Amino acid sequence: TEPVGCLITRRDRLQENGKITYSRHVSRILQERCTDCHHANTAAPFSLLTYEDAKNWSRTIKETVVQRRMPPWSADPRYGHFKNDLRMTQEEIDTLVAWIDGGAPLGNPKDLPPQREYGDGWTIGKPDVIFRMPREYTVKATGTVRYQYFVTKINLKEDVWIQAAEARPGNRAVVHHIIVFYRPPNSKRTRRLPAIVGTAPGEEPVVFPEGVGRRIPAGSELVWQMHYTPTGKVEKDRSSVGLIFCKKPPTRQAKGKSAINFLFRIPAGASNHRVVASTKFSRDAELISLMPHMHLRGKDFLYKAHYPDGKSEILLSVPSYDFNWQHRYRFKKPLFVPRGTRIECIAHFDNSTDNP
Repeated sequence: TEPVGCLITRRDRLQENGKITYSRHVSRILQERCTDCHHANTAAPFSLLTYEDAKNWSRTIKETVVQRRMPPWSADPRYGHFKNDLRMTQEEIDTLVAWIDGGAPLGNPKDLPPQREYGDGWTIGKPDVIFRMPREYTVKATGTVRYQYFVTKINLKEDVWIQAAEARPGNRAVVHHIIVFYRPPNSKRTRRLPAIVGTAPGEEPVVFPEGVGRRIPAGSELVWQMHYTPTGKVEKDRSSVGLIFCKKPPTRQAKGKSAINFLFRIPAGASNHRVVASTKFSRDAELISLMPHMHLRGKDFLYKAHYPDGKSEILLSVPSYDFNWQHRYRFKKPLFVPRGTRIECIAHFDNSTDNP
């Protein structure tokens, strides 16, 4: 029976006889494509910051890059151009394979690039400020946990502009998703508030282009929406959010917009159930990113823009949606959408026995 697991790299198989070296070639590929996730205190199961890391995981690296399971990327390359496209080029894959097959040599350490610094696991870099949930929450061992809401006072004396934000689970085993909102002064609401950042499996943090920011008014409070999934034993969590402020007031303000459909039922056994949601723009805007979201029955997801002049185009197609990799697809250049544009989201769900 084929076992489930990772290939183990055996040290006695590695002989340093290749022309492609870690120092000159491989370190730069891993730094560009892998280490933003593969470093300490992140969701990745191991680090790839050093030569020893890469050498010890070399057989798994070869398997996953050749099969294009890593780096993870789900978008159909025919539609859209995205700044955070993680796909390796064929040349990069060939280089990694040649290095591994050649014995994974280190080469001359003087050829190594400067090592990237990660602020205690934060992928956005060291935050200007870190806020935590007001208290630790105990997650029961079994059953369903309703969404939990918490409020953190942040004592802002003046308005601030956010350039990047990252929500980080305190206990990744039980945190299904986090959404951090802000509520204006004197408000007591915990629903229908402006979101700052969220995280779900595989989701990247919020990073705005230069000159763009999200304003948080003075006197606001943070509201946390926490979705927990029991693991079979009692767990505890106290999650955090890190914020990086704009160095100067931005010229453009970032806002969020959603196309959501709550009112559907997936028939028993249906393997390709179609669900549509849409939203319309009442003013000219530029799209910075798109983030499709479904749960474990999600099969595929497509964004289509219908313009006021009658033309339409596909903005993003995710033909094989993976709940574990819910990317925030960031456009290389913000996409102009004129007033009257309707964004249609078309999703299919697999509720059959073919879906594990």
